Amino acid sequence: MQAGRTSRGDEAAETHFGYATVPLGEKQSRVDEVFHKVAGRYDLMNDLMSAGLHRAWKEALVSTLRPPSRRPWRHLDVAGGTGDIAFRVLEAAGPQAHVTVLDINPDMLAVGEARAPARFAGQLDFVEGNAESLPYPAGGFDAYTIAFGIRNVPRIDLALSEAYRVLRRGGRFLCLEFSHVDVPILDAVYDAYSFTAVPALGKAVTGDGEPYRYLVESIRKFPRPAAFSAMIREAGFGRVTDRPMSGGIVRLHSAWKL
Repeated sequence: MQAGRTSRGDEAAETHFGYATVPLGEKQSRVDEVFHKVAGRYDLMNDLMSAGLHRAWKEALVSTLRPPSRRPWRHLDVAGGTGDIAFRVLEAAGPQAHVTVLDINPDMLAVGEARAPARFAGQLDFVEGNAESLPYPAGGFDAYTIAFGIRNVPRIDLALSEAYRVLRRGGRFLCLEFSHVDVPILDAVYDAYSFTAVPALGKAVTGDGEPYRYLVESIRKFPRPAAFSAMIREAGFGRVTDRPMSGGIVRLHSAWKL
């Protein structure tokens, strides 16, 4: 497994793992363990937790992306091990499109490879790698997506810088991520559901509710939309926007390498 870039400063730094404070260098291994536990039921739990809404959110991402149908086009989907975004992109794209799914967790990649439709042979590959240090040259991709994954990256600024580096000039960055509900009453209902029902559901389906408690806590620790947009701009991107969906439960962040 490819390691993220570290420095002496990193060795002493701390970050959050859900609501816990942990050494920065330990977060990735803890996140890996979470996804090792949930990989086999990951997509099923997405359906159950969101009442199927995650499908509409992902379709909105692909509709916004608008992959071309009549020219070669290279797409990188990061933290998309089970292939859920990649398959949708290839359904919408033409026969000259190619999607690389990159994920740091081999268990998630194994699920995606097993699910991959035979009709996408030659248009799809699965690669184990780290969002903080992508194993690709600069300017090699037309688009970069990451769905419900960037909040699990220990060094989000490095991941954004790498996204910018591997995109060609004019390339598109799209990030789908949980956010902060901004509708009165719905925010209280959402909090109650997240902290009680989601871990209980996770335990019933997978036998372990703790990974889902972490996932809920990680949503609350993720930067607010304006702060995350500022991070995207600091990485070099332009035309940075975000669109709330389902009352702010999710946001679609969009940017371009100009």
